[in-house]
Amino acid sequence: MNVPTDLKYTKSHEWVRMEGDIATIGITEYAQAELGDIVFVELPDVGRALQPEESFGTVESVKTVSDLYAPVPGEIVETNGKLGAQSELVNTDPFGDGWMVKIRVSDASAAERLLSPDAYQAILES
Repeated sequence: MNVPTDLKYTKSHEWVRMEGDIATIGITEYAQAELGDIVFVELPDVGRALQPEESFGTVESVKTVSDLYAPVPGEIVETNGKLGAQSELVNTDPFGDGWMVKIRVSDASAAERLLSPDAYQAILES
């Protein structure tokens, strides 16, 4: 399973890429593989404030519907508009074009509490 080393992770299988105070968030390769073919992604409105572990949307696959959880606190500044018409990007490019939202992080120390790639890999292997 691909676990890029430049990202942080959550136990609920979201990934976070920090660039300054902006966190780009998506679901991991493991998560999309477990869900199967993604058919719909519901994302929040820009401007919504989120707290860690708060549900901010859903991913619907042929198997199930799964909630998306905020890994860090902040405000949604962008959503991935491509996913409306191309939800399969979550399956084909989960760490690239399949990203979900960008959050302006209100507490930078929250990102430090996320899982390292090694810690996330250990969860996958357990």
